[in-house]
Amino acid sequence: MPRTIAIGDIHGCAVALSRLLQEVAPQKSDTIVGIGDYVDRGLDSNGVIEILIGLVSECHLVPLIGNHELMMFTGLRNRQDLDFWVQHGGRQTLASYGGKAENIPQHHMTFLSHCLKFYETDSHLFVHANYVPEIPLAQQPDQIIFWEHVTDPIPQPHRSGKTAVVGHTPQMDGDVRNFGHLQIIDTFCYGDGWLSALDVDTGKVWQTNNQGDFRESVLSEPEIVPENPPTS
Repeated sequence: MPRTIAIGDIHGCAVALSRLLQEVAPQKSDTIVGIGDYVDRGLDSNGVIEILIGLVSECHLVPLIGNHELMMFTGLRNRQDLDFWVQHGGRQTLASYGGKAENIPQHHMTFLSHCLKFYETDSHLFVHANYVPEIPLAQQPDQIIFWEHVTDPIPQPHRSGKTAVVGHTPQMDGDVRNFGHLQIIDTFCYGDGWLSALDVDTGKVWQTNNQGDFRESVLSEPEIVPENPPTS
């Protein structure tokens, strides 16, 4: 059966990504959704992008854009934004290209420029960071879908009724967080955590780390999310 598998924030962790894909073994019929933040913080953003470009010929790859790709674009275009990007992980990205922006291959920039803001199937929606429950996916504010962490209050189910899969908010314990209508799959790989892949239909989870270790599990039982109190 074709699978839809989401991969959490990679952040330059090429060793973990390579091992993860060995275990997931994508097939032509599979859809792999990258949740964004492929670059910055980790040691080999160059290698990550090259792996993802190679994945295009192996499956249906749907790469979303994250806030770190946005910082990279603006930092490379505008000198005044360069320091902000460098301070938030861009230093490691540039180092992976030999320390010079001009060493970034054009096909890497082309790949990143074609990343999507969101993706959805009949049953799931995918965005990098967060969502506003009452707003259609195509109208979500950039500040929310790229930058807003998932903190209390946890967002209620989206108006579409679809299960949301997001990254961006690092789960320091290394476990995918499950609220039933919402799953958070950033499991802090660059910070000695794990890189996670989630089969959104079966709940199977594959995880690898920067040492090449591997483990697998299934989603935990959903946490109860209290209804948001009415605003006065």
